[in-house]
Amino acid sequence: MTTLLSFLFVLGVLVFVHELGHFLAARRLGVRVLTFSLGFGPKILKFRRGDTEYCVSAIPLGGYVKMAGESPDDPRTGSSDEFMSKTKWERFQVLIMGPVMNIVLAVVVMAVVLAQGAEVPVYQDQPPMVGAVESGSPAEQAGIQRGDLILDVAGNAVDTWEDLYIAVGTRPDRDVALTLRRAGQTQSVTVRPVPETRYEIGSIGVMPDINPIVASVIAGEPAERAGLMAGDVVLAVNGERMVTRTQLVETISANGDREIALTIQREGREQILRATPEQRGDRGMLGIYVTEPTRSFTPGPFEALVLSVERNIEFSGLIFQTLGGLFIGEVSPRQLMGPVAIAQLSGESAEAGWIALFSLMASISLNLGLLNLLPIPVLDGGHILIIALEGVARRDFSMAVKEKMLLVGFVLLMTLMVTVIYNDLTRVSWIENLMPWRN
Repeated sequence: MTTLLSFLFVLGVLVFVHELGHFLAARRLGVRVLTFSLGFGPKILKFRRGDTEYCVSAIPLGGYVKMAGESPDDPRTGSSDEFMSKTKWERFQVLIMGPVMNIVLAVVVMAVVLAQGAEVPVYQDQPPMVGAVESGSPAEQAGIQRGDLILDVAGNAVDTWEDLYIAVGTRPDRDVALTLRRAGQTQSVTVRPVPETRYEIGSIGVMPDINPIVASVIAGEPAERAGLMAGDVVLAVNGERMVTRTQLVETISANGDREIALTIQREGREQILRATPEQRGDRGMLGIYVTEPTRSFTPGPFEALVLSVERNIEFSGLIFQTLGGLFIGEVSPRQLMGPVAIAQLSGESAEAGWIALFSLMASISLNLGLLNLLPIPVLDGGHILIIALEGVARRDFSMAVKEKMLLVGFVLLMTLMVTVIYNDLTRVSWIENLMPWRN
């Protein structure tokens, strides 16, 4: 129920804002709006005010604003309040305002989220200097070593760990060229990121130069008996270097009822403690809470707005880069998400709290705004393209030509929808089990 409600909330807000942009622009320019609908199909709730019928429809996967004289099939009287009676510039304004409102919403919501502050990893905005390489990983197979500084991925510079994770994450199961610096010498290697998680995010198995920290110790548990204290930095377990919280938790979990040697750092001095995790169920437990080095991040309102604009510009570049990668085969279509995946993410985000849910909303709103600007007939960007081409040709295209262009756009859009829905279904384990070609 949480998943469904959060999905309807996110989708409802995004669709409402998008259609509100078209509606306000149309009303401002004197275009008669016949219908403002959230959803498609049979109308569940409706009321009329003036010339406009406002309604909520049964299929909550979009919405629309119906304007007088908008469709080629609509009867036209030539009245000045019909959409096609307006100039190309005025029609452009109506079409562009839907995507613009989604982009504005993304900026505003992200600014609100950023203004709440957060704890972010200390390494996130640092140069990607390799601190550890996972055993058997693509990075180890390519010869990447601790201390290597990764300079670029597939010819694109990566200045921070965040840049590296994005560049690698969008290229699973593809050979990728990396340039790195080792001992003052620059060299190139080729890696093949492995897909991880149900969204098939690429990973090469490199980690930053950090160590997990003991946040607290539970009284009476094996960790306390072994002498572990809050604030201890865990450097290694049984000689294997520990980098992330997840790595440490998994190592402890795999050693139930077996003594382990923990190399820790306390007040600048290293020492070795021995402890035996207790086997509880299918995992070993020491009785500690673990964290990673973070820094506080709490911008003021204006700074949050500036940061939001900067991040949305960065994310926009990533979206266009991903779209370009799809066309040239660098990005896997498996990373595309549709309504089922968005619903899953909405539910997971809602359980994590409103900040996570609003962050997801901002991301989807930006994607919706930018994708609607693509020059594909049926989308807002496609209609804008037709207007632009008519302007260049200095004549309006015939209805037959427009209908053919819209048909091409419809086919492209349906192909995309089939792809993303297939991807979504393969991420549901019981459905994937019914697909023999996936097993």
